[in-house]
Amino acid sequence: MKKAIILLSLIVLITNTTEAQETVNISNDSILKEFLTMKKEIQELKKTTINQPKTIPYFSYKSGLGFATPDSSYSVNIRFRIQNRFLMNTKDEEHLETGSWEARVRRCRLSFAGHVLNPKWNYYLQLSFSRGDMDWSDADASVQNTSPNVVRDAMIFYKPVKNLQLALGQGKLPGNRQRVISSGAQQFYDRSIVNATFTTDRDFGVFVNHTAHLGKTFTVLTKLAATSGEGRNSVSSNSGLAYTGRLELLPLGAFTDGGDYYEGDLAREPKPKISIAGGYQLNDLAVRTGGQLGKDLLATRSFNVYMADFLFKYKGIALSSEYIRRDTDGSPLVTGSDAKTKTIITGDGINTQLSYCFKNMFEIAVRHSLVSPHNDLLSRVRENEQYGVGVSKYLNKHKLKVQANVFYNRERDLSKQENHNKYFFGVIQIELGI
Repeated sequence: MKKAIILLSLIVLITNTTEAQETVNISNDSILKEFLTMKKEIQELKKTTINQPKTIPYFSYKSGLGFATPDSSYSVNIRFRIQNRFLMNTKDEEHLETGSWEARVRRCRLSFAGHVLNPKWNYYLQLSFSRGDMDWSDADASVQNTSPNVVRDAMIFYKPVKNLQLALGQGKLPGNRQRVISSGAQQFYDRSIVNATFTTDRDFGVFVNHTAHLGKTFTVLTKLAATSGEGRNSVSSNSGLAYTGRLELLPLGAFTDGGDYYEGDLAREPKPKISIAGGYQLNDLAVRTGGQLGKDLLATRSFNVYMADFLFKYKGIALSSEYIRRDTDGSPLVTGSDAKTKTIITGDGINTQLSYCFKNMFEIAVRHSLVSPHNDLLSRVRENEQYGVGVSKYLNKHKLKVQANVFYNRERDLSKQENHNKYFFGVIQIELGI
């Protein structure tokens, strides 16, 4: 009996050992199968990754949000920016208590850029959404401007050869430097009173840009435009057109990262860089007091605008100055059939800015602006002068910055040699964009 029990125990032990070994073998087979399946999936994933540019769009994030189709037939780059502003005016230069506030979203914009078919065909579309960014106010009331102007730029570009670009659409005219530099790339809260008074702004028409290189460094930029003369989103146009030209000379070569088209030396140019430019516009049979901007004239008048500017940057120092002069063919006082009179501001304006950007991206800047009317307007238009100082912190260059400015404003009646409207104003502004 004892032997039988021992024999039975040995049989059970052998059986259990065999089953355990079979279980282990089954488990090993499952693991091997899973491993082979995983290996196959990894190989497929590698193939997909290698072929990715041929099967899905290509995305980029260097400047905004961009993507291109697999065959590069078109691309889109999407950007936005916001300017939020608090501005306080004092009652006058002696009483510094609050006279008024400006608290608003000054600019809110969305832009799209890219190419279609091939890189020779490009486009740029910019939309504005804040009320103050639509030229929709009493100051802009015009039969040419009867609704909110959401569309700021709508340009189609064609580049037949490397150094030549042709365009049709609505965009910035090749005018004064502060105008061609984006409002998002300014070192103060906004452009100067010189720009506000005499700028050629935007218009619809044909544009031509050409770049020439003389020697190793000397660069010449030529920009021309033939446009309607009535400004952006105009509902009609008369027989007169506007003709605008600008010539830029860069004797020491191109600025780092396109530094001649943003204010302040954020790139801290390692070598001196200079841009000297001049421009001219004839707005034939203009219908608004500012040409492309302003209220309706009571009769047409042709404008001549002369522009010159200078820019220097080196190791954080930036010096810029621009001069603008506006004349009219005939009197700047336009009288209608009802005996009412509209005034075109003719005169001279000069704006100068000097700044230094530290290595930690703090910047200090000063500005002086002066607008002087011509002699035949002295009894109607005052001279306007502003002094300003600003401190800016650039967190991501001009895409994310905090600005604090203090300005002194003075107007002077030159016919009586009297000062008027003297006050200070301070501004805090944050700009954020991609």
